[in-house]
Amino acid sequence: MEKIFEYVTENVSAPLLRVILIIGAALLAAFCVRLVIIPFLLRLTKKTRTELDDQIIHTLGQAVIWTLIFLGIGWSLLSLNLSPQVESISVAILKTLVILFWTRASLRVGNLFLEIMSHNRDRLNWIQPQTLPLLQISWKVIVVGAMAYFLLIAWRINPTSWLASAGVVGIAIGFAAKDTLANLFAGIFILADTPFKIGDYVVLDNSLRGKIVDIGIRSSRLLTRDDVEVTVPNAVIANAQLINETGGPYQKIRVRVKVDVAYGSDVDQVREVLLSSAEDVKHIATHPTPRVRFREFGGSGLRFELLAWVEEPVFRGRVLDQLNERVYKAFNEAGIEIPYTKQDVYVKEWPGNGD
Repeated sequence: MEKIFEYVTENVSAPLLRVILIIGAALLAAFCVRLVIIPFLLRLTKKTRTELDDQIIHTLGQAVIWTLIFLGIGWSLLSLNLSPQVESISVAILKTLVILFWTRASLRVGNLFLEIMSHNRDRLNWIQPQTLPLLQISWKVIVVGAMAYFLLIAWRINPTSWLASAGVVGIAIGFAAKDTLANLFAGIFILADTPFKIGDYVVLDNSLRGKIVDIGIRSSRLLTRDDVEVTVPNAVIANAQLINETGGPYQKIRVRVKVDVAYGSDVDQVREVLLSSAEDVKHIATHPTPRVRFREFGGSGLRFELLAWVEEPVFRGRVLDQLNERVYKAFNEAGIEIPYTKQDVYVKEWPGNGD
């Protein structure tokens, strides 16, 4: 293209003819890319298993085609010997258009690459569906920052002073929005460390329990058992004691039914009654099997615990309800006394009636 421009400029005297020849050469080169080079590359990529390379060729091919067209328009304008001011503005506009097209192509190619890589967890552990939004945002920031830098250069603006001003503004914004930035960085660490994922049941500081329904950059949302959605800032989650009931080797969770029996009760009978109360209860796992533990000698009775594993944390409440009901009825049928606190009041002297 450059040699064609030099040849036309030196040998063609008519300005209009020079413009037509240069733009025609640019259009011819663009059509060659569109009708020859891109189909040839697509035939080669059909042999691969993924469609990522096909989409990348389509995206970059469009950017190359428009770059050739704008390049031809720019060279045709240079051949007209316009005034320096008009020439400078025209070239800057064309460079801006080229930068915008390549910015769009870079964003699309980067998102495609990250999305495909997030599904290959075996190869790249740091790119996962949970960290995909973070990586996409980081890529957008990098590309947009590069676009802004090249636009300043295209319009012949010194970027040094702008970068210094941006640094001062960034410090001021950092102080003004420190809480928001704390939540932002906490969200980044949560997405990177993945202490929980969407669908997990978590407990924050032994008080707030719910199901994770959304993980955002600034905050995360939990759905409690009362069907109330709670939005928790990520900075609070990062500094809280978090129990992930769905984490670990499996989703099973152990429930405990604490019960006291009167002194003098048959310990073996108590064990047998408690174990029978856990039989055929819906949502109780068959492995590990339910078990009974004699914990301690209490102030008013012998303290036992019935331990059972629930298949999923969401069923914990209803399983405890069934177990408590069964234990109470089974103890009544077996004649096992459940002691309770009693207070005896002794009247040393009955007050007089005024006589």
